[in-house]
Amino acid sequence: MYQKFQATQIFTGTELLDDQLVLITQKDGTIETLVGIEDAGDNIQNFEGIISPGFINAHCHLELSHMKGMIPAKTGLQEFVKQIVGLRKVDDALIQEAILSAENEMVENGIVAVGDICNTLDTLNAKAKHRLAYYSFVELYDLDPTRAADKINAGIILQNTFEQNCIRASLVPHAPYSCTFALLKLLATHFGSHTISMHNQETAAENEFFEKKTGDFISMYERTKVSLDYFHATGKTSLQSVLPKINTANHCILVHNSFTSVADIQAVQQQMPNTSWCLCPNANQYIESAMPPIDLLRAQKANIVVGTDSYASNWTLNILDELKTIQKHHPTIELAEMLGWATLNGARALQMDKHLGSFEKGKKPGIVLISGVDAVGKLSSSASSKQLITN
Repeated sequence: MYQKFQATQIFTGTELLDDQLVLITQKDGTIETLVGIEDAGDNIQNFEGIISPGFINAHCHLELSHMKGMIPAKTGLQEFVKQIVGLRKVDDALIQEAILSAENEMVENGIVAVGDICNTLDTLNAKAKHRLAYYSFVELYDLDPTRAADKINAGIILQNTFEQNCIRASLVPHAPYSCTFALLKLLATHFGSHTISMHNQETAAENEFFEKKTGDFISMYERTKVSLDYFHATGKTSLQSVLPKINTANHCILVHNSFTSVADIQAVQQQMPNTSWCLCPNANQYIESAMPPIDLLRAQKANIVVGTDSYASNWTLNILDELKTIQKHHPTIELAEMLGWATLNGARALQMDKHLGSFEKGKKPGIVLISGVDAVGKLSSSASSKQLITN
């Protein structure tokens, strides 16, 4: 009737506990309790490593999985976006095969839930099988203010289709630089109680465009024949420029944040306190050779979550690989803190913490074994994670 798990350490979602405790679950993985080994009885499964709740991938583009290895690393954001557009048009069978392979990798590595960006219904077949819990962010963008209503209507069709298949979905903006204020205004009327997501400040040029209407983004728009007559420099960063348009969101995940300042973080905390800041360090390294301002976010006590981004901008879809990169650049951050970002914080950001993110009675968060942690609590280069039991 019960399964019993003991390991070198147990991470509960909030803290690391020693090996004298045993995690007891029902047969289907529903959490019963944590008890001392002396009270756990027989048939205890023993593991070397850390047992953790399943990981939450707060930011992914599953529909881009067929682009693995197609875009060279370190091209910069403008060139990356240009190539994404051209690489979308491939045979549907290849797209579906790549989506399945990517999902398999996430399941095997211990991911149980995904905040997934969608521009199409390409991921619907996979998501309808409910191997992972998905929050589908139906992403809208357009730089013609007259088309805002049409974009919303098209997005609603995708949102409804996902929801008809019991997949959570919301309409979200792509990024400040790809949405007119007219589109953001209409989007805000559809936020409701949903979580929204937005790519934020991936490059310094994004801020320069909003502050001065100068810089590398001008040439990107010219190349795509977009008229910028509608846009006037705000004198503010991109995030502070759009924040008044989106601050009615119930929950928000800001993604990348490579060029976010303390003033930006404080503005968000004042106007939109239920915001999570998603770190995708491997994607930042892949595209811009950048890292998000983790020290600034921690100093401001920001709610941090972790994502993998897509195969178009990453080598793997593995949360532990993201934590390794964070540890490489910030070796003083304790593993328990990073695991909290990747579990309970992520579940809260996706409003899935009723069932996921921590070892609490009645939850079914999945159980992951993390191997390759050294004696001082650091992830080795060969550290790995795998599912012991799914959610």
